[in-house]
Amino acid sequence: MSQRLLITNCRLFDVPEETKTTSILIENGTITQIGQINPPTGCKALDAQGRIAAPGFIDVHIQGAGGADVLDATPEALKAISQTCAHFGATSFLATTVFKPEQKNQHLTVAAEHVGRDLGGANLLGIHLEGPFISMQKKGMIQPDCICPPSMQVLDKILNITNGQLKMMTIAPELPDCTKIIKRLIDSSVIASFGHSSATYEQTIDGFNAGISHVTHLFNAMPSLHHRSPGPLAAIFQTKHITAQLIPDGVHIHPAVLKLAYETLGPNRTIPITDGMQALGLGDGIFIYNSIEYESKNGTARYKDGTLIGTALGLSQLLERLTGFTGCPFETAIKAVTQKTAELLGIEDRKGSIEPGKDADLVLLDRNYSVHTTIVAGKVVFPK
Repeated sequence: MSQRLLITNCRLFDVPEETKTTSILIENGTITQIGQINPPTGCKALDAQGRIAAPGFIDVHIQGAGGADVLDATPEALKAISQTCAHFGATSFLATTVFKPEQKNQHLTVAAEHVGRDLGGANLLGIHLEGPFISMQKKGMIQPDCICPPSMQVLDKILNITNGQLKMMTIAPELPDCTKIIKRLIDSSVIASFGHSSATYEQTIDGFNAGISHVTHLFNAMPSLHHRSPGPLAAIFQTKHITAQLIPDGVHIHPAVLKLAYETLGPNRTIPITDGMQALGLGDGIFIYNSIEYESKNGTARYKDGTLIGTALGLSQLLERLTGFTGCPFETAIKAVTQKTAELLGIEDRKGSIEPGKDADLVLLDRNYSVHTTIVAGKVVFPK
C-alpha cells in the first residue's frame, strides 16, 4: 500500500517571505509534487502552519550524540546518535570515528552493518575515519593507539572491515607513501580529506594534486598561517576546488577568523559540521570518550588538559551561530549543510534539495529557525 504524506501551508526556505505558502506531497519516502495540491484519498496531512520547509541537514563529522558514541560499537548507540541528530534537523550523517590498528575495531563492523537501516532518526550514510594515517604532532583528541604509519596492508584491513561503507578518510599528506594511499582511497570511492597534519604549503599542494579534495575541521589540528611559512592554510584557500569543514561554534575558531574563513572560501566551499560528541543534546557534565574523561560546558567539549575535542551543539544551533558570526543569509547556511554537503558526498541526485524525485528528508523550522519537525524518508522522526 502506498504511504503518502501531504505537508501543507509551508514556506520553502529559499523563497521570499511574502511568497504564498505551498504544499509538498510525499509518496513512499520520495517527494512527488510541490505546489497547490489536492489531498489524495487516504493521504495523511501535516499542517506546517506557515513554518519554513528546508531539506534535511547532513553532518559529515559527528562522533556521538545523545549520550552515545560510535566507539560504543552497539546498534543502540547508533540509534541514540541518529535520533539526537534529528532533534537538530539532521536527516543524514557520517559516523565519524577512529581505527585502532592493534584491535578488532568492532565499532566499524557495527557501523557498516547499519548503514541504510532505520535507526529511528537520521540516515547513517557511511563512515568517516579520522586517521590512522595522521600526524602524531597534530593528533588533537586522537589517541596514539589510533595512529600508525601509512600502510597498504592496514588500508586493506580498513576497507575490508568497513565493507564498502567508508565514505571519507582524514589523512596527513606529508607522511611517507601517502600518495599511494590517497590514490587507493579515490579508486575505492572514498573522499580523501586533509587533516590532523603538520604539512607544509608544498606538501599540502602535493596532497591536493594526488587527489585530496576536502579538509577536516579547518584551522584545527594543522599549522597556523605564517607570512614566511604559509603552511596548509594558504594552500587550502588558494585551491578553488577544495571544500573545507568549519566548526562554527565560535570556540574552535574565533568568530573573527570564522568570518574571514567564510568570506575567503565562499558559500560553495564551506561545509559546516558539528564535530559532535556524545554530550551533544545533553546538558553540561562529565563524559568519557575513547576511555578518557572530558567535560562538556556551554556546548564545548574538552579534555581535562584543555584540549578541544568537539562540540555538544546540534547543526541547527551551529547554523544560527554561523549566520550570526559571518552575516551570511540563513538560506545560504541551509544550502551549506544540504545541497553543498550532498554534492561533496556525491548524493545530490537524491538528497540536499526539495524537488520531485528526491528523498523526502525535510525539516520544518520555526520563525527563530529552531527545529519544529524532522522528516526522514517521509516519516516524522522528531516532532517538537
